[in-house]
Order: sequence, then C-alpha cells, then structure tokens
Amino acid sequence: MASDSVREADESVLRDRTHRAAVVALAAVLALDGADRTALGALAPALKAEFGVGNAAIGLLASAFAIVGALAIVPIGILTDRARRITILVVCIGVWCVAMGVAAAAMSFAVLFAARITLGVLSAAGGPPVTSVVGDLFPADVRGRVLGWVKSGELIGAGVGFLVAGVVVWLTSWRGVFATLAVLGVVVAWAVARVPEPRRGGENDVLGDGDGERGIDAPTQLAALVEEQGVEPNEDLILEGDVSEMPIRPAMEYVLHVRTVVMIIIASALGDVFFTALQVFGVLFLVEQFGISVSEASLLIPLVGVGGFVGVLAGGRFGDKLIERGVLTGRLRIGVWSYLAASITLLPVFVVSSLSVALPFLLVSGALLTAPIAPLEAARLDVVHPQLRGRSESARMIARVAAQAAAPLVFGVLSTELGGGGAEGLQLAFLLLLPLLAVSSIFLMISARHYPHEVAAVEESDVEVVDGA
Repeated sequence: MASDSVREADESVLRDRTHRAAVVALAAVLALDGADRTALGALAPALKAEFGVGNAAIGLLASAFAIVGALAIVPIGILTDRARRITILVVCIGVWCVAMGVAAAAMSFAVLFAARITLGVLSAAGGPPVTSVVGDLFPADVRGRVLGWVKSGELIGAGVGFLVAGVVVWLTSWRGVFATLAVLGVVVAWAVARVPEPRRGGENDVLGDGDGERGIDAPTQLAALVEEQGVEPNEDLILEGDVSEMPIRPAMEYVLHVRTVVMIIIASALGDVFFTALQVFGVLFLVEQFGISVSEASLLIPLVGVGGFVGVLAGGRFGDKLIERGVLTGRLRIGVWSYLAASITLLPVFVVSSLSVALPFLLVSGALLTAPIAPLEAARLDVVHPQLRGRSESARMIARVAAQAAAPLVFGVLSTELGGGGAEGLQLAFLLLLPLLAVSSIFLMISARHYPHEVAAVEESDVEVVDGA
C-alpha cells in the first residue's frame, strides 16, 4: 500500500484553497446544465399550455440540445487535449447565456426550439474540459472524492432549476425562469475564468512549473496495488512521449481499445436513458400518479435530489476507500452494486398510489442512481493517458448525449401510446425502462476483468508535458 507521506500529500491537495475554488467553479458549470434540464421539466405544463403542444413535443424540446451538442463534442474533445481548457469553458458558457436569453424572449415554439439547440454547446463543454482539468489538478487516489463534489454540481443545479422554476414562474412567468438562468451563467463564467490552467499530465502541478518529460507512475495507492498484485499491463495500451497531436481516428481507435472505457460508456448510457426520463417527466409523473399540484411536485423534486446529492458524494468517497483498503476494482464495484439495488428500490415507486409510501423508496433510489457517477468517472481517468482524456470523454459524451436525446422523445411517445400520456402511460413507460439499470451492472462486471491491466498500462506510460497545452 502507499506510504503515509503519499496519503498526507493527497490530503494537502484537497485542503488547498486554489484547488477547492477550482472544484466549486467546475461544479458550477455542470450546475448550469442541470438547472436548465430540470427547469424545462418543471416548466413542461406551462410550455404545453403556451404553445399548444403535447408530451412528444416537450420530449423533442428536451432533446434539442443534442443537435449542436453532438456536433460539438468531438471538436471540443480535440481542443481539450491541445488548447487551454479554461478558455474553452468560458467561451462555451458565454454562448449558453446568449442562447438562454433568446429562449426567454421566444414568441414561438420554433424559436424556443432553435435556442435550445444552441444550448447544447454547454453540454459538450461540460464533459471533456472539466474531466481533463480534474485529472491534471488531482492525484488518482482522491479523484473519486473530487469528482463526487464536481458531479454533485449537476444535482445541485437540478435542485436549483426546480426551485427557480417553482418560485420565478409563480412571480413572473416561464420566461423569467430562462432569464434568471442566463444571469446565473454570467456569474459562473466569471468564476471559471479565475481557475488556473493546470499543466497537461501535471497531476497537481497547478502553477505549471513541471520539468517537461515525466512519468505518470508517481507513488499512489492505486499504483501500489497494481505492483503488489503483480498485475501485468496491457502492452498494446502503453504510450510514450507527446500524443496530444495524434489524429482523431487513431486516437479514438486507441480509446475504444480500452475495454474499461467501452464498458463504462455502455453502462452509463443505459443509466442515463432512465435518469433523463425521470428528470424530464418526473414532475408530470408525480402530478398524475399522486394527484398533487405542479408547484408541490416542483418543490418535492429537490428533496429527492438530496438523496442524489448524498449518493454522488458517497459513491466517490467509498470508491476511494475501497482502493485504500486494497480492493483494486473498488470503483467499478460501487457501480455494480448501486445499479442493481436501484433496479429493485425503484419498483415500488411506480406501482404504489400513496406518496407517503413511495417517497422513502424514491429518496433511496435517488442516492443509488447517482452513486456510480463519480467512481466510474474516476475509473475512466485511471485507464486513459492524460493527453487523450479529452477525446476519451468525447466518446463517452457522444453516448451520453445520444441517450439523453433519445430518452425524452422515446419516453414521451411510449407514455402516449401506452396510456394517452396520463398516469397509466407514465407508469408503464417507467416500468419498461427499469431493467436497463440491471443490464448496466452486467457491463460493469465485465469491465472489472480488464481494469487492472489497463491501469497498469497507464502506469507504464509516460507523458511529455508541453508548454501552453
């Protein structure tokens, strides 16, 4: 296992003010995206009344971001591995703010749809640059905890989105909600601009004073486990020197040869299908299933989000703790256990008619659905070369955007066909999607066979730290 000095060095990074401010700013980027998605879900009844559309159109509106998001993901991934990531984030947030302002002023469904297409730029930017910066700011042993805090931003944003929607729409209208989010985006852009750009492959070299060529097998608990267990590296994945300029095709081919990455992408995408449907149609389900008002449902969802917040923080921390206790595949095990348990605890939520009975299961399920997020992100960083993390995240984001784009539209159509968009249709649609969570756990079990050898390959690799990148 790693020495006490290594553990103390890891903890000192977590206590550093510069690092902590960076975590808050990066979490805020994801919070903007999360607030937008959930605010749209809370505003669904108002938008249906304003523009005279049905569930399928609301699902299409929720999926609109994917058009630009899907097109921007790969270019942003390439830029992430070659350019200043903080600059990329600030520019994308600025575009998002403008688009949100247009959405607030939209006088037709077509204009609103066009504005939401442009909002996809933040969904793309919230992946590769954020993940890459975390990988270079923090050592491997604490990335689970750090990613738990960063990823909790999306859940905090989701809660803020529902609260803003519930309060602002009551005080003004749905337009006021979008305008408020645009103002919050300006504040986040300012905070992100203050984050220092870390050196590529620096792992805590915030000031950029590294000495060029360096190994990436620095002493960590993860590296110690690989050595102690005599894990042989996957020779095909060992890289040397500067690979930031590797063309996109061979880079993506390399990333997709990392089996852990592929299995996590598939498992996460399946989970995203269910989670996105829950985000977009959660308010409608609560209203139809339990007979409560839209305002009550909008205020109830943030309470459920508390369970999700606890889950994302606990998942990252427990994954790190398992590695500290000698469980090399601990991060993947958190995902396996959580998805399996969630597929069971969610069942009562969709079959009972009493809110008081369903609420405890919904709280627990919220924690279980989010628990895999941070450890799986950390596991992907463990098996990907520092100069390929942007493009690796692009591959994951393509799958995620596809899942998030398809889920609302498919769910909207399913709920309409199965029950006319009412309580029965929503209930049956959720029950049909529930088994996807159990399938996710199977893919993570498969990834555990490859993970140790791919971690060892990264430990055997080195990276040429290039100035200005």
